[in-house]
Amino acid sequence: MAASEHILVDQLLSWLDEDSVEDSRQLASWPRETAIQRRRLVQALLNLRHPRPVPAEIMQAQNQLLASEVTARGVVDGARLPSLADEPRITLWKGDITQLRVTAIVNAANPQLLGCFWPLHRCIDNAIHSAAGMGLREECARIMLQRGRPEPAGTATLTGAYCLPALHVVHTVGPVVRDRLTSEHEGQLASCYTSCLEAAVGAGCSTIAFCCISTGEYGYPKDKAADVAVGVVSDCLPRYPTIRKVIFNVFTSDDEAIYRKLLGPDG
Repeated sequence: MAASEHILVDQLLSWLDEDSVEDSRQLASWPRETAIQRRRLVQALLNLRHPRPVPAEIMQAQNQLLASEVTARGVVDGARLPSLADEPRITLWKGDITQLRVTAIVNAANPQLLGCFWPLHRCIDNAIHSAAGMGLREECARIMLQRGRPEPAGTATLTGAYCLPALHVVHTVGPVVRDRLTSEHEGQLASCYTSCLEAAVGAGCSTIAFCCISTGEYGYPKDKAADVAVGVVSDCLPRYPTIRKVIFNVFTSDDEAIYRKLLGPDG
């Protein structure tokens, strides 16, 4: 971590200790001796923080820190990723979705649409909100306040992407599978993919990256979810000529193997 990042982290942590007193007390036992520990604590406190106004200088400090971290992680140009041999508009890519420079990435959200409030939780919702910054949670809160209801499963909501390399985030709530898989689950998951594509087309997006919706905490079997994802996207693409590339983004080797079996080799 560069010296300039140390300063930004300490500035954010000092503000969070005053702004989020109860959250800071909740995490009082977390270590903060090293810069890396303080950075983890900043992220954890931001995960806990409910949306409310942020001073301009604090938002600027956060944005500078996140921009520096984007550079450190590296940005991947989604349009340049290799396509499938049989379908030049589809790509399979294993990596961190927050690195992708595309016009839209898909977030597997919860019905509150405000991100994950579990500190440092390793879900895609937390990863995207943490990398995007507080502005994303604030925009989602404004949308949800206006709607006055939870986000239904199978729909899609488009927002800005803030500090991410992408231009937009498309939030969708997948089905929760706790016992056996049903046709209702399958229909809801299919609707997630169609709704995200429609939202992307409506916003003029040309490249969209899908995460593996519902296969984490929501318990949808990975192979069955991939069947739905590939089937829906393949069926929809001919209707959406403005979408130049759909990226199936996976994070694990197991998911990569499942999708590769369905999609075939790169060209």
